[in-house]
Amino acid sequence: MADKPSTNKTTSGKTITLIDGTELSVRPLKLSLLRPFMAKFALLSEASEDNDKSMDILIDCAQIALKQFKPELAEDREALEDLLDLPTVYQIIDVASGLQNSEAGTLLNSLNK
Repeated sequence: MADKPSTNKTTSGKTITLIDGTELSVRPLKLSLLRPFMAKFALLSEASEDNDKSMDILIDCAQIALKQFKPELAEDREALEDLLDLPTVYQIIDVASGLQNSEAGTLLNSLNK
């Protein structure tokens, strides 16, 4: 039985650089982390008018994602916030969700306005 070639482009990784120069190889989340990630992400629509709540939710999502990419960073939220800027948070969320042209991207873009 011949193996079928993989056509799933969402599993490819991306290198993201944190403020301190640390490079992370990120890719879509495994399902055990994707579930809490998406549950938290879904709360963004309710908090879209409150910048502080929106930022907290975005950082929560990045923190969940980093449990897969670099677990030691996910343990200390304050230290994590010192390593991230908003464009980097968006990149982590975009790749971690594993979806292209998704609702995630649309919602993130709406928060920039």
